[in-house]
Amino acid sequence: MPQGVAFVEKLAATTGGIAASSSSEVVGVPLTAHILGGCPMGETAADGVIDHAHRIHHYPGLYVLGGASVPANLGVNPSLTITAMAERAMTFIPPA
Repeated sequence: MPQGVAFVEKLAATTGGIAASSSSEVVGVPLTAHILGGCPMGETAADGVIDHAHRIHHYPGLYVLGGASVPANLGVNPSLTITAMAERAMTFIPPA
């Protein structure tokens, strides 16, 4: 973002600092402090860890909810997406 770069350079010049950016931008790789994924959805165990209802394949009654089931880096704070996915997953869990 040109405006962000200009601001950081001006701030660095004013404070005697060094204008720098994330190392991920240098290599063109997206990076986040919000680590997500790990249990991707798939129709079968060969395709993913969990099914559309967040059930772990071949382990009846065991579910994955939370950031592990988010399929990709969202680029923003994922808390509302995680909450929405967890609420949706709860609709698939039968009452006790």
